[in-house]
Amino acid sequence: MECSVKIYQLSAEFMRDYPTLKYPELMCKWGRPYSCLMIEAVFDYRICIPYRSSIHHKNAYLFTGTERSRRTRSGLDYTKIVLIRKESYLDPTKVVVDQDEYTETVRNIRRIAEEAVRYLEGYIQHVNGTKPLHPREYARRYQYSTLPYFHDIMGL
Repeated sequence: MECSVKIYQLSAEFMRDYPTLKYPELMCKWGRPYSCLMIEAVFDYRICIPYRSSIHHKNAYLFTGTERSRRTRSGLDYTKIVLIRKESYLDPTKVVVDQDEYTETVRNIRRIAEEAVRYLEGYIQHVNGTKPLHPREYARRYQYSTLPYFHDIMGL
């Protein structure tokens, strides 16, 4: 899978269209950027994986060689993926992430993209019935996922 590193913040328009009260797993907070790695894969939408400073599960790419990762489990959280089609949901303002996390992202972009797509495809296969998961396995992977908010985009 060919990948390039593009990091964006989600726009104010996205925040208005996906309010926290209706979409609590998105973790969007006014005044706090939702910085994410954007992946353009084989789908007709973009996959945005948020940078998080503290992740307590395995459905993520966890940084290993960064300053913040020495203090906390920082990484890219697949459970909080946002799927977008509208260009206006991406804020064109330059995004700042920790330089060492950016460097590790660049070095591991292929792995990150493949894991994110695999996480997404596992969800789609469960929901459409082609490869259903045991209820405990589904809960372990997707109980707190944002993916149910994007069934329209995934065509589910």
